[in-house]
Amino acid sequence: MVRVNTVEDVTVIATESLSKRYPRVTALDRLSVDIGPGVTGLVGANGAGKSTLIKILLGLSPATEGRAEVLGLDVADKGAAIRERVGYMPEHDCLPPDVSATEFVVHMARMSGLPPTAARERTADTLRHVGLYEERYRPIGGYSTGMKQRVKLAQALVHDPQLVFLDEPTNGLDPVGRDEMLGLIRRIHTDFGISVLVTSHLLGELERTCDHVVVIDGGKLLRSSSTTDFTQTTTTLAIEVTDTDEHPDGTRAVREALQARGVSAEDGSGLPGAGHILLLTAQGEETYDLVRDVIADLGLGLVRMEQRRHHIAEVFTSSDEQRKEAVGHGS
Repeated sequence: MVRVNTVEDVTVIATESLSKRYPRVTALDRLSVDIGPGVTGLVGANGAGKSTLIKILLGLSPATEGRAEVLGLDVADKGAAIRERVGYMPEHDCLPPDVSATEFVVHMARMSGLPPTAARERTADTLRHVGLYEERYRPIGGYSTGMKQRVKLAQALVHDPQLVFLDEPTNGLDPVGRDEMLGLIRRIHTDFGISVLVTSHLLGELERTCDHVVVIDGGKLLRSSSTTDFTQTTTTLAIEVTDTDEHPDGTRAVREALQARGVSAEDGSGLPGAGHILLLTAQGEETYDLVRDVIADLGLGLVRMEQRRHHIAEVFTSSDEQRKEAVGHGS
């Protein structure tokens, strides 16, 4: 993979009041969102409408109402042109077991319109990029789950698209495999300038990988903003301490000592990414001084004291709470 695409300051995907309704379920409900270049995460629980949206954007499934454009092309009548410019990595296993990765990816390159020689050259380059070059002649049926995911990624990239849709690319992978896949996804944009729309229900993956996050829930847009906006620093101070023989529960000892000084602290273990820590509101430098003095007086070790950052998972938590409040007020 050599050429670097240069798609800057444009809308890569745009939807307006996009809906998809089936007889008994609404998969998308008047979804309006603009997505620019870079790596964008599309997040939502299973059944939120992520895969349905991708099928509509590829021109494979008609919308019930509304409109959408991909790379400036209307999905209603430009599906074939969109698929020439877009790569797609499906969620489910769809690979023929009896052919090699090279044979399969060459076939997909030819299906995308590449001539035979170019298809073979691009296949070799792409399989090298995804880390399958040494295994490229083995039948896919003998591959591990991680290797099969890489084959699916390779066929999505082989025709040098401007944009790729990756549907749950880390499904079935162990933690090491997920980290490697996320690194590959990030490099798709940083090394080659290809924009990425990646779906996942694992929120932490998107925090580490994406520039922008679109959250949908029940087919509706919940939020669309940059990852840094989601994870911005809060005024909440997170404190983690060591335990000692005198204080076998150091966290509890600190909380009680702070309360004796008139400062309320909460156990943060129930929040995403919090672990066994205390959370309190920082009022300024005096809060840091107080925490330091309390920990020193108790003879505990300070593991960390830092301003906490929001986690994307809290978007769902706050949304659920808002819905419950609305129901409560309406009853």
